[in-house]
Amino acid sequence: MQGLVIKSTGSWYEVQTDEGRAIKCRIKGKFRTLDIKTTNPVAVGDRVTVEPEPDQETGLITELEPRKNYIIRKSVNLSKQAQIIAANLDQAFLIVTLASPRTSLGFIDRFLVTAEAYDIPAKLIFNKLDLFSAEGLEILSQYQSIYEQAGYPCYSVSALKATNLDQLRELLKDKVTLVSGHSGVGKSTLINALLPGYELKTGDISDWSDKGKHTTTFAEMFRLPFGGYLIDTPGIRELGVFDIEKQELCRLFPEIRKLMDDCRFNNCRHINEPGCAVLEALEEGKLEPSRYDSYLSIYNNNDTRA
Repeated sequence: MQGLVIKSTGSWYEVQTDEGRAIKCRIKGKFRTLDIKTTNPVAVGDRVTVEPEPDQETGLITELEPRKNYIIRKSVNLSKQAQIIAANLDQAFLIVTLASPRTSLGFIDRFLVTAEAYDIPAKLIFNKLDLFSAEGLEILSQYQSIYEQAGYPCYSVSALKATNLDQLRELLKDKVTLVSGHSGVGKSTLINALLPGYELKTGDISDWSDKGKHTTTFAEMFRLPFGGYLIDTPGIRELGVFDIEKQELCRLFPEIRKLMDDCRFNNCRHINEPGCAVLEALEEGKLEPSRYDSYLSIYNNNDTRA
């Protein structure tokens, strides 16, 4: 039988079958030995084939259907391995806070690069609007300007006060959406506000992540009452960019991608080459310095720039 993976808890997966039954499943032994370079061969959002185990209420995942897309992160402590955060997405939301905790520009940029690499439209959701002073609102405006100019839609909400949540409901309707961000940015509060009757304990998610060297990611998919699915992921402390070639990186920054064809050399790295349109735009104030700093940081494999 076929189904949708709606929850991952390490070695076990919860699959919602096409008949509407929820079944707890493991991965079939030989399935694990396939040439899969990630720590989790199956992810939330995957479509799979399941065989019931004899005389048990559990099942075995025997086949994985081709993915439309997926989003991945490098295991920071296991640099040659990666984790698939979720699969078959229509869009990804990064929940951003300017304080308590602060989401760095470098973290935002690495998330956006990863989404670009796997063809997933990304949006930035600035949360905790209720905590902003006049100065904070000014900084928020600056952040939004940086990313809107780069082509990323930005939204400001307060999950706690339910401010502007109708906007989010419209964006989420009838789509499969990944929601990600640092622990403490208010994802749990936001999900509780969007899913009446579902009470995710605030703080639980951060407890799930970064346990020891082999970081385990537990993710879960929820059906939205107004149509669509929301995929909740644990808070991410660091996001390492995985398996992106240096020569392809410039294409994953939309504002650099628009400029690169005007460079003198077609193999320009946009670092110190003469006639580089990207460096010219930077000097003229037409390219945001923080975005260029992130480009250099990722190019030089310095994945954890603040």
